[in-house]
Order: sequence, then C-alpha cells, then structure tokens
Amino acid sequence: MRARRKRASRGWKTGTIKEFLALAPEDAALIELHPSLSDGLKAWRKRRPLHDLAAAVQSSQSRVARMEAGDPAVSIDLLVRTLLALGASGRDLARIIESR
Repeated sequence: MRARRKRASRGWKTGTIKEFLALAPEDAALIELHPSLSDGLKAWRKRRPLHDLAAAVQSSQSRVARMEAGDPAVSIDLLVRTLLALGASGRDLARIIESR
C-alpha cells in the first residue's frame, strides 16, 4: 500500500490487467481461467502421487509441476485433460472455474 501511494504521488496509475489491456469481458474471463484451473489441479493432485499423474497424462513430472505453477506455456486444454484424468467431473470443473 505504501509503495502504491508513493507511485500515485509521482503520477503513476494502477489498475487491473483488464483495464490496462482494454480487454473485453470474455477475454478477461479466459485469462482468469488459467490460474483457476492450475489451482484446481493442485488441489486434485494431492489425491495421487505426482509420478502417477504424470504417467496418467503421458507427461513428465516437471511438466505437471509447471501446470500447477500456472506456467502460461501450459494450455488450458492440457489442464482440463489432466483434471479429467484425476477423476474430476464436469461439475468439478465448473466449481473450479467459478471459484475465481
């Protein structure tokens, strides 16, 4: 907070990514979807050892770790497929998406 006030006193403006990039609501929702799915994956993965999950989605442990870390290079498709491999249902995915 203190740093924000200091920057504001120097003429800097703060805001959200949506405001900065002038995103349409659907674009902002898509961007917010990625961290929601990554967080959901972390919660679901606790039910299985990491190496089993990597094998289930035919990937490496490091790739699964990047998925959980929210690496933007990981596609939303891969996050969803991984959650489904863990046993998540469509309702579970909806809850994860709504959680943001």
